[in-house]
Amino acid sequence: MKKINAVITLLLLGGILFGLAFVDICTPDRLFSEYENRILASKPDFSLEKLFDGSYAEAYETYVTDQFVERDKWIFVKTMTDVLLGKKEINGVYLAKDGTLIEKHAPEDIKAEVTAQRLALLQRLVEWQEERNAGTLHIMLVPTADNIWKDKLPDYASYYEQQKLLEELQEMAGSHVIDVTDSLQAHREEYIYYKTDHHWTTRGAYYGYLLWAEAAGVTPVSYSVQTIATDFLGTLHSKTNLTVKPDTMEAYLPAVLRKTQGSSASAGGGMQVYYDFSEESRDSLYEEKYLETKNKYGYFLDDNHPFIRIETGIQSPDAEGKKLFVIKDSYANCFIPFLTEHYETIYVLDLRYYRAPLFSLLEEYDTEGDMDILVLYNVIHFIEEFQYY
Repeated sequence: MKKINAVITLLLLGGILFGLAFVDICTPDRLFSEYENRILASKPDFSLEKLFDGSYAEAYETYVTDQFVERDKWIFVKTMTDVLLGKKEINGVYLAKDGTLIEKHAPEDIKAEVTAQRLALLQRLVEWQEERNAGTLHIMLVPTADNIWKDKLPDYASYYEQQKLLEELQEMAGSHVIDVTDSLQAHREEYIYYKTDHHWTTRGAYYGYLLWAEAAGVTPVSYSVQTIATDFLGTLHSKTNLTVKPDTMEAYLPAVLRKTQGSSASAGGGMQVYYDFSEESRDSLYEEKYLETKNKYGYFLDDNHPFIRIETGIQSPDAEGKKLFVIKDSYANCFIPFLTEHYETIYVLDLRYYRAPLFSLLEEYDTEGDMDILVLYNVIHFIEEFQYY
């Protein structure tokens, strides 16, 4: 009887696995997961070299995991199991106090040699700018939520202490550095990071803008706040699939209407935005179509692009002829609209998608030798992604 039960169990399990595999094979591959807001792995190309060095098996495992049938539902099942087991960290996300989700950055995952390489690249950029002896260079590396909202973390949760890197940066780059840590700490009771996403909010970015304006020697502009969404569930929600309160998203619009080229008085009139070296322009920094999707943060600057050129159209003696080159990650997407009040032209470069020499591009657009530069990343993205040729 025991043998019969064992055989039946094996047949049932085999049938379930075969059925899942059959459905999986018959289901077309998905290119993009709107739920997780990322491109999914495609089937890797086979070669004997990749087979023997192990890279094919690794890539194929990632492919199978990404394309597994009903993947989103299985994520939910795993999450609920983890919650029932009392876990405080799921899929690299801390289940913090008051329902906040905070991305985990383990100290052991941050390699000292990688950090040193990133700082060396930044130092090379500082030296290049100082040799020009014109224009300004500012560097803003923003601490992530785990360093500012420490009191929200679960008990005994580990996190990478980012202040050490910021101190090394200060020693290396001195007056070029804009350290926003103290300001964010002072406003930590406010809504400066999303609770379901890894970005800072527009309010957090505004406090960064005030410090940038002070460093740049310009008068910050006053803004009115407009709520643009109340149902934002960001990337950290996608990793956990928990039932949590959605985030509210805000846009900061100039409180005083400005004069622009081609428009007598408009907050956006006269602006032209060119994406990815295209000659076709749009007239706004905001794309409302994203507010109808899960990727609502894409509202700012049409999500992520390798290169953007912004002709602000502003008519101001302080901005006339001034150019700014921003080297950034997605933290800058909600920050850049503040800068349009102070420059005639802004260039925006995302090094994650640009595979050509950086200094050649800078020299191409710095025709007068007086272009300002801003490097803006969060600390973790800087360590993981700051790389140029």
